[in-house]
This record gives sequence, structure tokens and C-alpha cells, in this order.
Amino acid sequence: MEILGNEIKVKLFDAHLHIIDPRFPLVQNQGYLPDFFSVEDYLKSTASIEVLGGVVVSGSFQGFDQSYLVDALEKLGPNFVGVAQIPPDADEEELIFLNEVGVRAVRFNLFRTGTESISRLEKMANQVWDLFKWHSELYVDPKELRSLKSLIKTLPMVSIDHLGMSTDALDSVLELVDAGAKVKATGFGRVDLDVLGAMREIHLVDQNALMAGTDLPSTRAKRKFSIDDLNLIADNFGEDAELILYKNAQIFYRLQVR
Repeated sequence: MEILGNEIKVKLFDAHLHIIDPRFPLVQNQGYLPDFFSVEDYLKSTASIEVLGGVVVSGSFQGFDQSYLVDALEKLGPNFVGVAQIPPDADEEELIFLNEVGVRAVRFNLFRTGTESISRLEKMANQVWDLFKWHSELYVDPKELRSLKSLIKTLPMVSIDHLGMSTDALDSVLELVDAGAKVKATGFGRVDLDVLGAMREIHLVDQNALMAGTDLPSTRAKRKFSIDDLNLIADNFGEDAELILYKNAQIFYRLQVR
């Protein structure tokens, strides 16, 4: 934390945020379209946090559109990187362009899109790793995580969204963390588990696994992001809170550690 006058700001490398810009295409997912949330909205929403950088993650409602992501990364600057959803027929030229503009991972939204993404997961995960050392980010239905563990363990590098989503998935998450997976400490208002207890168990397995983020604008979450979510980490992990709040993610996304 940094003290500015009488104000204490939490330092954060925001490992998971969404930008939803009305100028770019959106597609309904399960009948849902989100409210808009621009780069300017994000900066206003995080004014009370010392944001060191972050990760703009593509949502299901953005399909395979990359134009919004390119624009957002340009506006946010070099301390922000992107996570794209890539169509199966993406050619290498397109992937090279995305790498140049700051994309560092591919996202598989198995929670919202199901078996279609699973069928191409292994091939694409290995392709982008071989080309650019992009990792794969998995938004997984907790009911499916157990059956996917063996496949996930074969992937070169993986992160799991939102603490695995539920208590039922925690044993599988811990097994995957022990095998090298990272975990987003995000979306506390959308998960069905003891957030602090789950983070403590994950951190015990690997102190470099947890990566905090705002999950702004918290689309479809039962509760929106609150600064209290970050204070929960700062208040309960001692000096290791710095690992969770910014150091682990900066290393994972290959940005300079501050």
C-alpha cells in the first residue's frame, strides 16, 4: 500500500477486467447483453486504487471481435495486456498482429460456450504457446472441472478464472495449482465458496498462484466489485499480499515488476 496524505491506496495489477465499448460489436450470449463500460469508466471506477497495470479479458458477449481490445490496449497504455478469444480458423498473420498490440493469452469460455470450446482447446492452446508463449485462460463450469483435469494438465500454461467458481471445484483447483496452474482471485461477488478460505488453501499450495483483479464491471455477478475485496487480501496475507495483489500477475503476464 501507498500512503498519499491521509489516504491509503492499495497497489494492484488488475489481473482481470473487461471493457465494453458501444462502438464495437457485441453478441448476445444466452440472451444476455451487458451494459457499456468504457476505458474512461474503468479509470473512474479504480480511482481509489493505485493500478499498476492490468489485463483486459474478452467476454463471451464479444465473440471473436478484437477491434475493441486493440482500441482498449492503446488507450490504457503499455502496462496493460490483452486476453483474446480466437476463432478456430485464425491465421498466423492475425495472431502475430495481436501479439504485437499486446495480447498475451487466449481465453476459453467453457462456462458459457461448453463443448465447442473444449473440442479446440488443446490444439489452440499449444499453437499460441509455441508461437508466442501465450498461456490459456479457462472460465470453467465447476461441474466440468474434475473431468477436464487430465486435459488441463497437458496444456503448457494455464490460469483459472474466479477461484474456480465453487466449493465443489476447489479440490480440482488445488490439484491443478500443484501441477503449475495459476488462479484469478477475482469475481468474489459471483462465486459460491468461502473466498478467504479458498485463497488460503491455494496460497498454501503455491504462493505464486493467486492473481487479484477487479473483474470490473462485474457483469452478471450477484455483487459488484468492492475495494473491500482487495482489502480482504491486504488484511489477511501479510507481506505475501503483495504477491497476490500485483507481483504474481506482473511476472505471469511478463511485465516489469514494481
